[in-house]
Amino acid sequence: MNRTLLLVYTLLYFSFFSYNCQSSISTKSFSDEDGFMEIFDGVTLNEWEGDSVYWSVRDGALVGEITPETIVDRNTFIIWNGDMPADFELKVEYRVSENGNSGINYRSEKVDGIPFALRGYQADLNGKKNLDGSNYEERRRSTLASQGDKVLIPTIEDPDSIHLYRRKNFWTKRQVTGELGTRESLQAHIKSGDWNAYHLIIQGNRMQHIVNGVLMSEVIDEDPVNRRMDGLLGVQVHVGPPMTVEYRNIKIKDLKQ
Repeated sequence: MNRTLLLVYTLLYFSFFSYNCQSSISTKSFSDEDGFMEIFDGVTLNEWEGDSVYWSVRDGALVGEITPETIVDRNTFIIWNGDMPADFELKVEYRVSENGNSGINYRSEKVDGIPFALRGYQADLNGKKNLDGSNYEERRRSTLASQGDKVLIPTIEDPDSIHLYRRKNFWTKRQVTGELGTRESLQAHIKSGDWNAYHLIIQGNRMQHIVNGVLMSEVIDEDPVNRRMDGLLGVQVHVGPPMTVEYRNIKIKDLKQ
């Protein structure tokens, strides 16, 4: 083999070796950095528990639906039965009908005696776009943060405070410490009748609700009597008129790993 051919083969070999190493490094880096785990397979309801009257899988999405024949008299959830981390990020795409009302509950607990009911924090959403991103505590303190609110929840000593400070669907002891934007400016980022992306960052006592890359609310909960630091994950169909909500690409990342 002459010297020219040897040089060409040598260059080709090292180019191929270098490319494979870079590809391997990039893939590993992306996987480590991403760290999210799919918890809905898009085909079955494996590891999900809910009323089959209202919940099904259709076209790769988890679908909650109320028809004129199946009107509900209370909110009903489908609950993930997997190993839910206390501190986590959640990414999910959702689409909701114009009259729809739903939410993503987390750090929640089941309600005794009521099937498929949850009590706990909720990343709210609806078809009117005026709830998406807010923080509503289902069956407890009610609204902690509306769209655009940065909120501090102070320590409450009274164990019966739920009945003392919940008024007109708001927790009256909350302290709004900042504004993330006007409702009009925030709602401009939310698409009607189309897919939107919810991103929750829940770590310690800080809860951030992000929609389509925009921070919609932030709550710091310093109330040890009423707050929860871990619990169940579920999604909701809300009492009201016929509606449809769809969830897909549901991913969880454990922030303590």
